[in-house]
Amino acid sequence: MDRVPILKIGPVLLVSIQVDMQDQVALQLQEDLGERIVATGAKGVIIDITGLDIVDSFVGRTLSTIASISRVLDAETIVVGMRPAVAITLVELGLSLNGIRTALNVERGMELLSRSTEPDSPDEFDLDLDDLSETTSP
Repeated sequence: MDRVPILKIGPVLLVSIQVDMQDQVALQLQEDLGERIVATGAKGVIIDITGLDIVDSFVGRTLSTIASISRVLDAETIVVGMRPAVAITLVELGLSLNGIRTALNVERGMELLSRSTEPDSPDEFDLDLDDLSETTSP
């Protein structure tokens, strides 16, 4: 059985689908990706579907499920490289791919992830213990 490679690039996992997404391959990808998100602490997942000519309803639902699994594991999913025919098919099948953002290519997907994983303010995650002790001292 073919497996889809999952590469780690900083805090992002890149999944490049270059094989036919038969049902068993899609299910294995779900499992493998969930394990890799937990093992690496990835904050983002980019799924490159440039190599897919056709997407059926099962693969479309699997992409949506992968995004849901990623979200539960604290990682955002972006699908890149969608061909117009694939987009048309997904719409015709009524698959909205909730929770999945899209970008034209991997570079734009990385940009989206870098913007969405930045803290809202520069010191959001920086707790200065000196400031805290000043407010609590008598």
